[in-house]
Amino acid sequence: MSVITYRQALRETIRAEMHRDENVFLIGEEIGVFEGSYKITEGLLKEFGERRVRDTPIAEEGFVGAAVGAAMLGLRPVVELMTINFSLIAIDQIINHAAKIYGMFGGQNSVPMVIRTPGGGGQQLGATHSQNIELFYSFIPGLKVLAPSTPAEAASMMRAAIRDDDPVLFLENLGLYNSKGEVPEEDDTVAEIGRAAVTREGSDITLIGYSRMATVATRVAESLAEDGISVEVVDLRSLRPLDRETIVASVRKTGCAVVAEDDWLTYGIGAEIAASIQEGAFDFLDAPVRRVAMAEVPMPYAKPLETAALPSVDSITTAIHETLAAVGRRVG
Repeated sequence: MSVITYRQALRETIRAEMHRDENVFLIGEEIGVFEGSYKITEGLLKEFGERRVRDTPIAEEGFVGAAVGAAMLGLRPVVELMTINFSLIAIDQIINHAAKIYGMFGGQNSVPMVIRTPGGGGQQLGATHSQNIELFYSFIPGLKVLAPSTPAEAASMMRAAIRDDDPVLFLENLGLYNSKGEVPEEDDTVAEIGRAAVTREGSDITLIGYSRMATVATRVAESLAEDGISVEVVDLRSLRPLDRETIVASVRKTGCAVVAEDDWLTYGIGAEIAASIQEGAFDFLDAPVRRVAMAEVPMPYAKPLETAALPSVDSITTAIHETLAAVGRRVG
C-alpha cells in the first residue's frame, strides 16, 4: 500500500490507462503545457506528446463535441472541464449528444468517453465557480455519474470510467484533491459502477453521503462513536446508476436515516434518496428521513459566509441527535 493524495491517485491511474490502451487520449483547456489547473495532468504531455494530450481553446462546447465524435469513431477521450460550472457551456453536447447517441442509433454507436470535472465550495471561488450541479446530469438517462470520495476509490472508479463503453461524468470535489489515503500499488482493480459502499457498520442510524460529504460522514460517525452512538455510513460513490438496494438495506437495519449533500436541498440528490427510502423501507422507519444540505443561496465569497453555507460536521451531528431523540433513543 502507498499513501498518496486524491490528486496523485487520479494522475497515476490516467497515466496507467494511457499506457494500457493507446486509444485513450486527453483533451481540455490548459491540460498540456500548463499541466492542468489542478495539476492532475502534470507530466503527461512530456510523456505522451501532443497527439494524446490535446490543449484546446476556451471553447467547452467545441472540444466536448470533438470528444463525442472521437468516441463514436473508437477512441476513448478523457475530457477535462476546468470546473463543473463550465459544463453549462457544453450542456447540449453532454445531454443531447453524448447521452443519447447510443439509444438514438439503436445501439450501433457507443460513446466511450469520460468527462472529468472538479466542483464544490469551500475554496472562496465565488458563486459561479463553486457549484455542485451534478443533479443536472444525474437526471439524464444515458449518462453515468460517479463521485468517489477517497484516493483508492478515485483510482478504481477512474479505471472503470475509462474502460466503460458509456459516457461517464466523473466528479472531483475540490476539497478532496489534497486528501490522503492508502492505495494498493500496481493495482488494477476496477470498481463496479452503480454500487454504493457501506464504509462503516452501525446499528443506530444510517448516514448517507457522496464525494466530500462521504468523508465528512465518516468523521461524524467516528466522533459519535465516542458517545456510544453507532452510525452506519453509506458512501453512494455512483449517482447514476444509484444503488437503492444498499441504501434501503442499511435503513431497514437501523430504522433511521440522515442524508448529507453539498448541493442545495430543494430537488437535490437527497430528495431522491429520501424517496427511495420511503418506497423501500417505509415500514422500517422510526423517524422521518432528515436531509442536511447547503444553504439555498448562491455561494458567498466571504469565508465566514461560505463556511456557514456549507453542511458541516456540526450540522450533520445535530441532525443525527435530533433524529434519535425524536424516537426516544439515547443520544449520549
